Amino acid sequence: MGTSSVNLGLEIELKNLTKRFGEHTAVNDFSLTINKGDCIGLIGPNGAGKTTLLRMVAGILKENKGSVLLNHQSIEKQRQLIGYLPQYPQFYDWMNAEEVLTFYAKLFGMNNEEIKEKIKETLDLVGLTGCEKRRVNDFSGGMRQRLGIAQAVIHKPRFVILDEPVSALDPIGRREVLDLVDIIKKDTTIIFSTHILNDAQEVCNRFCIMKQGEKIEDFYIADLQRKHAKNSISIELSAFNSKWLDYLRNLDLIDKIVETPNGVYLESMAENQNLNRTILKSMNEYNVDFSKVEVGKFSLEEYFMKIVGESIA
Repeated sequence: MGTSSVNLGLEIELKNLTKRFGEHTAVNDFSLTINKGDCIGLIGPNGAGKTTLLRMVAGILKENKGSVLLNHQSIEKQRQLIGYLPQYPQFYDWMNAEEVLTFYAKLFGMNNEEIKEKIKETLDLVGLTGCEKRRVNDFSGGMRQRLGIAQAVIHKPRFVILDEPVSALDPIGRREVLDLVDIIKKDTTIIFSTHILNDAQEVCNRFCIMKQGEKIEDFYIADLQRKHAKNSISIELSAFNSKWLDYLRNLDLIDKIVETPNGVYLESMAENQNLNRTILKSMNEYNVDFSKVEVGKFSLEEYFMKIVGESIA
């Protein structure tokens, strides 16, 4: 399932990438073709090898075997076409935002005139206009992450790599960064690792699942949604309600119930209208504390747990 019905044109090839640390193999014979226009969510349990893989793709970590090619040429000589945000971006706290971006822009060989223009443009893109002279030490977590994305895109790369860009943020910071990714993906190919599947499903058109250093699934979300179209409800819970869950388990209308880390996913062969009415009525009767209800929508989290057999967290 690694190809789409739409030919987006070749962009990047990850060919048989392998990385070992002593006796431990972190990434094993990993291959993936990334098409121009893809926004790929790289997902997997802790220790799956996601960060190691992304660091090899970015050229920060040398692989033991394999290669990374951009349009059939080694990516090592095309670093200016790549932007990278590490999982824990590090800045000198005494620097202000303008100084941080100037430093990174110079690494990519930009001249002073280009830098001045791009800093203004990039800060506007990430929502930090007016913060040019503020020290990084005064930035919130969300602002630091947006500055991290700014340094990754200031040189207008064709391919951007983001390692866990939202996992350490509060809901407001996550929303800000996801909205930013949604803008960047319009003219940039993106791959990013994440633990928050519901958020990633909003912006990614493709997902790659890793487990124990290997690729075990690769799919375009639209293809999978068509394949798994069912009468279903995904409910994100603020607090679990054991009595209500017991009621659901004994409900003849429900053919399948899957508890996820964030809530519950239900499937039924009954008509959607009957399913929706019954479930929503029961939520009211059992005083279920919920934050989101999605009707008839493919559940990436449920599919992930089926494939991997464990929670992503």
